[in-house]
Amino acid sequence: MGVTSSGRLEGTTSPRRQDSRRDVKRVLLIALTLNISMTLLKLVIGLLSGSLAVLADAMHSATDALSSLLGLFTNGLSDPQPDRDHPYGHDKYEGLGAVAIAGFILFTAFEILKSAIERIAAGLPPLRLDGKELLLLLIVLGCNGLLASYERSQGKRLNSQLLLADARHTTSDIWTTVVVLVGLAGVLLFRVTWLDVAMAVPLCLLLVRACWQVLSSNLPWLVDQIAIAPEAIHEVAMGVPGVLNVHDIASRGVLGQRVFIELHMVVDADDLPTAHRITELVEEHLEARFGAVRCTIHLEPREYAIAAITFRGTHG
Repeated sequence: MGVTSSGRLEGTTSPRRQDSRRDVKRVLLIALTLNISMTLLKLVIGLLSGSLAVLADAMHSATDALSSLLGLFTNGLSDPQPDRDHPYGHDKYEGLGAVAIAGFILFTAFEILKSAIERIAAGLPPLRLDGKELLLLLIVLGCNGLLASYERSQGKRLNSQLLLADARHTTSDIWTTVVVLVGLAGVLLFRVTWLDVAMAVPLCLLLVRACWQVLSSNLPWLVDQIAIAPEAIHEVAMGVPGVLNVHDIASRGVLGQRVFIELHMVVDADDLPTAHRITELVEEHLEARFGAVRCTIHLEPREYAIAAITFRGTHG
């Protein structure tokens, strides 16, 4: 506990988040190896058959490999422990990496649509297909499914937004491969050449949806959106004996991973040691309720008590 520039007492706690970067790196290396292998296989199938859908799917697998490579780079920077230059930790590097993955997904969607338009302009040239291409794509589909499931389970276990974002990207690759298989089956069985191009539209929609999922789960964290409702924090703090008033509550971070909480508090204490014990109890109760938190408490005199609990900012 210290004294702020305004003369108010301040209490803080800074729990250490487990460093799981080595485990995340291992998962990403496995993903990178498989994505490169599947990209090369799809590329060969696409070039031999002349299928736009397969080439587009190969491009999507290439972005999977790029996202895994980017994830490896980002993971090395995202040390969860604070240091002198990053006193709040390096967690947001993971969020930035996930947003970059979303950019790769969106780029792929535009490239597929562009290729479809070019194919129509060229007069829908016939494809060179037989059953072997479909069998190879089915094998690729199974590998993608296993990889996405593995990344998702490891992302949840390690609390890694980076792995979860990469798993969403890999999942979108599963759906693109399914769509491609449907289109190629139609071309092979019914000789409907335009099906290969028609598959471009649902492919783009699936990719845009995956992009939105990654952005919606990471942007609130990156722009410091509220992490916990102030009413919930107020309820916990007011339940601690000796707390008379809690106001100007603010929070940011990722619930279940690490949250930063700031609040102003009035306590029933006339001496520093007693006030300090009360703030420690509040911190313990908040951590018991919400998981890992780093809490900053500004102690104020009784005349500073107000009814409003939400942080009002400079224009409150």
